[in-house]
Amino acid sequence: MKGLDTGVAGLCGVDEVGRGCLAGDVLAAAVILDPHRPVAGLADSKCLSATRRERLYETITGRAAAWAVGRASVAEIDRLNILQASLLAMHRAVAALKPQPDFVVVDGNRLPDWAYTARAVIGGDALVPCISAAAIVAKVTRDWEMQELDASFPGYGLARHKGYGTVEHRAALARLGPCALHRAGFAPVRQARAKASLR
Repeated sequence: MKGLDTGVAGLCGVDEVGRGCLAGDVLAAAVILDPHRPVAGLADSKCLSATRRERLYETITGRAAAWAVGRASVAEIDRLNILQASLLAMHRAVAALKPQPDFVVVDGNRLPDWAYTARAVIGGDALVPCISAAAIVAKVTRDWEMQELDASFPGYGLARHKGYGTVEHRAALARLGPCALHRAGFAPVRQARAKASLR
């Protein structure tokens, strides 16, 4: 990428997942790739199959110089708003890295308020390998968590839609009302809660 040596040691990529969901935490991952142990096949996580993402997750976490996941809870999303909660999750992911990075690249157009030397890269998950790796780690981690939560919160289809506002999910919200995983500040959840209170 122009002006950025993406093969340098100590370069950390960051991306979040779950920002547009109606339910569940927002997660971010931070990854420092090891230039001596490259990971082939990195790409925008949205363009990869679930099976391919999971295989890459195993390779990334096995070969990376460092990686970590950070999160902001549903309660924090409701209190802060989803943008600030996403930035908080990113901050927590990078802070958890050992060793700490020399430079951080973040997918998107906003940076957390932090002391790291950093750059925001629009479309970075398709352009910068360490951001692609972070996106994959975040996506796979959150998908696995939502599959596990499906057993504790049955009826919503969490294992299938992972908390996104699909037709199936909205229908379940209308039928069952929101559960503890739902983000109270999101309009479909507010509407479902209001309808449930009228029953």
